[in-house]
Amino acid sequence: MVRRGGLVAFPTETVYGLGADTFNEAAVLGIFRAKGRPPDNPLIVHIASMDDFWLVARSVPESAWRLAERAWPGPLTIVVPRDPRVPRSVTAGLDSVAVRMPAHPVALELIKASETPIAAPSANISGRPSPTRAEHVVSDLCDRIDLVIDGGETFMGVESTIIDFTRDPPVLLRPGPYPVDKVEEIIGSKVIVTNQARGFGEADRPLAPGMKYKHYSPDTPLVLVEYTGDLEELVESVRSHVARALKEGKRPAILASDETRSRYRDLEERGAKVLSMGSRRSLAVVARRLYHGLRLVDEIGVDLAVVEGYPEEGIGLAIMNRLRKAAMTFPVTT
Repeated sequence: MVRRGGLVAFPTETVYGLGADTFNEAAVLGIFRAKGRPPDNPLIVHIASMDDFWLVARSVPESAWRLAERAWPGPLTIVVPRDPRVPRSVTAGLDSVAVRMPAHPVALELIKASETPIAAPSANISGRPSPTRAEHVVSDLCDRIDLVIDGGETFMGVESTIIDFTRDPPVLLRPGPYPVDKVEEIIGSKVIVTNQARGFGEADRPLAPGMKYKHYSPDTPLVLVEYTGDLEELVESVRSHVARALKEGKRPAILASDETRSRYRDLEERGAKVLSMGSRRSLAVVARRLYHGLRLVDEIGVDLAVVEGYPEEGIGLAIMNRLRKAAMTFPVTT
């Protein structure tokens, strides 16, 4: 299907991707049409072997190659100079290309069977929460693409970490499951973490997916209450927003952690919906549930959702990046 120019949704360890032959510009442009994706938002090229790296990269810094050898297959994307064979539609006109080798057997087999690198963003309508289940893909894109491969729920739930090696020192463009400190350990140098990588502000010209435009958002308005280190203050701030919504006659929802869910029982009795995202002691579980939870907000029929913030440690940085892109952010207020 990919070799014939089709669009195929497939599972990776992070989220479902919507793939096309990297070197087939008509097929690549079909991705943008199907998703309603802005043309200045670059795609990630997925490969199945280290040899494939040279099909799409003009050059690879030694540190980037060493990192790829250690981290791939895995949830890490490396940005390097683009080989001229890669259509500019894939890279949104940039002279760099974002490349990764997914750690999912279905994804790897698809790339190998297609005999070409596969360009793929997440398999959702642009701006919506990314899909972690085949049913999410079908809900968004069933009549716009050629095939959906159902590989069950994805393992990690948030998109790959993206590191830009066209700059020295390297720069984190998007946090994800692969830890920045592990990258630094392997390459032997610091990685710059900007405010944009933390989810604040937008790039004028995005160098990688997720750097511009509103992303990951449910249709329901989403309020993020930032976590500043005091869980009691966080809970009281969430309660304040929800109580105000109830007073205004709105139907609110709370995206809570296992540790705080019971603190909203009285608000639930007054009509608020409470969804648990997992334990604050296991942020990997919160990450895995994140997009499904954001999609549930639309399904349960509420007017507003309030979500708790998390510490920016490990994959917590990726969680907060996604929530800040998806929501209206509020500081803790009591």
